[in-house]
Amino acid sequence: MSQDSFAIRREKLIKSIGKLGLDGILITNPVNVTYLTGFSGEDSFLLCGPRQAAVLISDGRFTLQIEEECPGLEAFIRPTSMRMPEAVAKVLRRLGWRKVGFESESVSVQLHSRLTESLKPVEWVPTQGVVEKLRAIKDPGEVALIREAVAQAERAFTIVRAGFSPSQTERQIQNELEYNMRRLGASGVAFPSIVAAGPRAALPHAVPTDQPVGDAVCLLLDWGAKARGYCCDLTRVLVRNRIPPKLRTIYQVVFEAQKAAISMIRPGVPAAEVDRAARSVIENAHLSRYFNHGLGHGLGLQVHEEPRLSPTSKDTLRAGMVITIEPGIYIPGFGGVRLEDDVLVTRDGCEVLTRVPKDIEEMTLPV
Repeated sequence: MSQDSFAIRREKLIKSIGKLGLDGILITNPVNVTYLTGFSGEDSFLLCGPRQAAVLISDGRFTLQIEEECPGLEAFIRPTSMRMPEAVAKVLRRLGWRKVGFESESVSVQLHSRLTESLKPVEWVPTQGVVEKLRAIKDPGEVALIREAVAQAERAFTIVRAGFSPSQTERQIQNELEYNMRRLGASGVAFPSIVAAGPRAALPHAVPTDQPVGDAVCLLLDWGAKARGYCCDLTRVLVRNRIPPKLRTIYQVVFEAQKAAISMIRPGVPAAEVDRAARSVIENAHLSRYFNHGLGHGLGLQVHEEPRLSPTSKDTLRAGMVITIEPGIYIPGFGGVRLEDDVLVTRDGCEVLTRVPKDIEEMTLPV
């Protein structure tokens, strides 16, 4: 992405906090620093203010990296003898700011105390979620990277599925998935992949074990790639050729629940209503007690971002959001089914970005 893209994001941030009467804001969440500058390192803060004022405060480990990733961005490299709060104070004195916002969710009590001690004339004003709200709406460059991540994840799944053997363990399948995503160009994995066979598929966030898949009737896989920092998130359930009637019934309910939710997606729709559309299908099948999580979440630099899709969500869908839709039914002692796709909210509806088949007849395991 160009430095102009990051400058535009910083301008939007300053505009969004304008009503607070701040001279500027201190960004301490490393993901938000990346979003606003393109810098991918750690232990660095950003001071951002009007008229393109932006100073990245870091240390000597990252001098060259900042030059490579953030050309043209002013940086203050603190010496090893200077703590971060002292560096922030020094830059603020030069800028002359007196009323400064800070990210209350990422500033500890100790850091806040040190900041106030280092610069007593400054009024520190807590803010919440101001950058995260900007991150919820993806620009075309961000959407392109999420598409790239989806392509890498889907190709890796195809390879792993084709090479499946019942003697493989859950952990071996996890390793194969993650290796192939990286081999196909992913910069990393979005999260540790979930692989759960048979009854263990009833654990929504099962940790893969050294248990062979064997003759398990179902195999749940939840995985995602990162493309230059941007995440995707998919879930599919593979089944045996002879599908037990109970599993077929559960699968179809989840399939219809997801379909109902996706049909609701468009700008202006409350996220809670999308959740309700899926949840109603599961409730009508008398299986609601086995659906024990929200319907989905936003995707971007983190695998869980705004908006949240749940019964209690206050979010409203807007064009440019990329969200997951992932209803599931989990029956202890039997297994579980979750289907998850990544969906872009468009100006007049939505686009499903993920293309892996999900009709149950197409999800059989190789013999």
